[in-house]
Amino acid sequence: MRLGHLDDALRDVNGALAKYGTSNPHWAARFRVQKAHILMLRGSYSESVELLKEPLPAVFGRTDTDVEGKMVQGLSYKFLQQFANADRSISEAENLALSIHSSLLGDVAQARGTLELDQKRYPEAGTAFRNALALARQQNQSFREILALGSLGNVAMGDEHYDEAIEWFRMALQKAQSAGSVSSVSKALGNMGWNYSAVGDFDSAENLLSDAVKKSGEAGLFGDQTYWLNSLAGVYFQQHRYGEADTLAQKAYGLAETQDDKGTITQCLNTMSEIGLAIGHLDDAEKSNREATRIENAGLDPFGINYSQLIEGRVEAGRRHYQAAKTSFQKLLADPKAETALKWEAHARLAQVLAAEKQPAKAEREFRRAIETVQNAQRSVQRDEFRVSFLSSAIEFYDAYVDFFVAEKRPLDALKIADLSRAQTLEEGLSSSAPNESVKSAFNPQSIARRLNSTLLFYWLGEQRSYLWAVTPTKTSMITLPASADIGAAVKSYRQSFLEPRDPLEAGNSDGKKLYDALIAPAEKLIPKNSRVVVLPDGSLNSLNFEALIVSQPQPHYWIEDVTITTANSLALLSRSSLTKPPKEGRLLMVGDALPANSDFPPLPQAGKEIGLLENYFASSHRLELTGANATATRFLSSQPEKFTYLHFATHGTASRLRPLESAVILSPEGESYKLYARDVLKHPLTAYLVTISACNGAGTKSYAGEGLVGLSWAFLRAGAHNVIAGLWEVSNASTPQLMDELYKGLRAGEDPASALRKAKLTLVHSNGNYRRPFYWAPFLLYSGS
Repeated sequence: MRLGHLDDALRDVNGALAKYGTSNPHWAARFRVQKAHILMLRGSYSESVELLKEPLPAVFGRTDTDVEGKMVQGLSYKFLQQFANADRSISEAENLALSIHSSLLGDVAQARGTLELDQKRYPEAGTAFRNALALARQQNQSFREILALGSLGNVAMGDEHYDEAIEWFRMALQKAQSAGSVSSVSKALGNMGWNYSAVGDFDSAENLLSDAVKKSGEAGLFGDQTYWLNSLAGVYFQQHRYGEADTLAQKAYGLAETQDDKGTITQCLNTMSEIGLAIGHLDDAEKSNREATRIENAGLDPFGINYSQLIEGRVEAGRRHYQAAKTSFQKLLADPKAETALKWEAHARLAQVLAAEKQPAKAEREFRRAIETVQNAQRSVQRDEFRVSFLSSAIEFYDAYVDFFVAEKRPLDALKIADLSRAQTLEEGLSSSAPNESVKSAFNPQSIARRLNSTLLFYWLGEQRSYLWAVTPTKTSMITLPASADIGAAVKSYRQSFLEPRDPLEAGNSDGKKLYDALIAPAEKLIPKNSRVVVLPDGSLNSLNFEALIVSQPQPHYWIEDVTITTANSLALLSRSSLTKPPKEGRLLMVGDALPANSDFPPLPQAGKEIGLLENYFASSHRLELTGANATATRFLSSQPEKFTYLHFATHGTASRLRPLESAVILSPEGESYKLYARDVLKHPLTAYLVTISACNGAGTKSYAGEGLVGLSWAFLRAGAHNVIAGLWEVSNASTPQLMDELYKGLRAGEDPASALRKAKLTLVHSNGNYRRPFYWAPFLLYSGS
């Protein structure tokens, strides 16, 4: 049972009961309590309570067996949502355990914390679990320590401190894996997955929850397995994978009905209601929600009421019963204990109803409250790796706010809200002022365009419709674009064509032309030939190099022939940047030509050549080279990189999709370590004019709502670099040295990074060999910081 092998435990205890049931009533009673404990852990709460109704023999009246029976009874009542009975049984267990100095004092403290947690009394729960943790460590009981660590994670989760919760669960997971406890491993995995979902990191959530479903099934934890199945359905729903979500939710609901946990039943019903609303099946949504509400109003799950209240309002709004919808949303908002995520959604849903009723002033006020609630919640998350993903679960409400202003014919206000969602984590790391203060106080995109002598192309991809704001020094124009799914499909297809042997331009690639016609052509007249363009992408556009789009007239050519492009994260950050020429006496820190770390990262024969070419542009007194055995993360971090104008990496690189701040530059091994992680870069402030990551996937592969691609380039910008050049995909070892040679030649001649990079790329575009294909020159983008 302690190891989580509950099927085996139940088999053994049933065998013991069969053996001693009549011949030895004392042993039968002890095994009966054990069986009740196993059944409770398996999710058979009613059976557990029924088994414990038979009184123990008098000899067990003041023993650990009596304490365990009362504790298990209390926990079973808790899961059955009979909180008064649960409190009475656990109080009896506490008093008895104290009076006899029971060895189960830690277990009883754990049970008390579990009861308090379920009733959302977080301070009381935290006190009980810390007591349980201290007793477990004092008695060197690893199983109880694991339970307490995970439970403190649940307290943090309830307090909406998701990053803190993940750390508690990670500690519990490590301890559980060492102890070989399958049940504890499954609980830690599932809880970590849930918290990753809460901060919008759905890829990590999916992997962890899938593992939790598998492990809980292996452990016989069918109640947990049902809960994680439903949580996984919720992750699929958030990713708009409605068919997969519905299949899992229905499966989870079927399992939940065979068990006693009313809370899980209502959560399954809530998920099914959400899916019904998303696909327009209002009757199905209403049916599921009515059943959830019936259970909640019967007092069997009082803490699901607010969620069902929200669903009820959405169903009424879908039927255009606006007064009933408003009543439901306002009732939820009046509850001070409502979860923050429910509150921001209720404000946004109420705003949409008010907009439908032609009450724009009231609608705007509710939208503003929704966004303020989201921002306050995001700021409460401390760790960057969780903050960057946070908006993934709330971006739809920014989308609704943008659509509202568009419908009200206020395109500039729509752009202001769109930018308010952008690069919040990046900006807060670069400024001690309030987040997006520049946007709030003086939002003037045209002044940015004038100062940078550029046309700004700001994209917003929405589920129903998308927008482009084209900002010139004299005007701002808004253009409606296709939905995000249509654009994303074309981007994916066009990128795939870069791997084919033929040049997309020569092959007349339709996706390259389609994307230009959709994304650029509507604003073409606003963009003079040979002018500067700053692209502020969104969603799938973060993985697209706009230079590689195909212009059909006057003859087919890549757009790089017409414009000089820079990529930026937000208007707020762009307002603090400037177009400056390279410093005349710059210092270069070069890192590369590293020793092979392992067979996955063989030597780069061209890295030494690349470093040798760059030596031509800096005197020996103005450069530091970390190569061979010296090309280590430790040597780089100790070389005072903040004092260099240029940082250049000629190495392998990796991009982590699940944990983007684990993206890394691959350097020479030192012990078991050979990576310079993005998370390490963040800890060292920089002032570099330009950082060049001449490595694969330096820009990252994971795009987050609001933050864009998060990886090495994001980390260097966050650390303070003014400009970063990084790759969107695997770069060519053959062509990259030539490209970098031309880049630094332009910088040496006084050209800004955007102009120098474009000229370098054009030498490849105009060449006669394979290097003219986008695969060789298009991976590198220039990202502008502050």
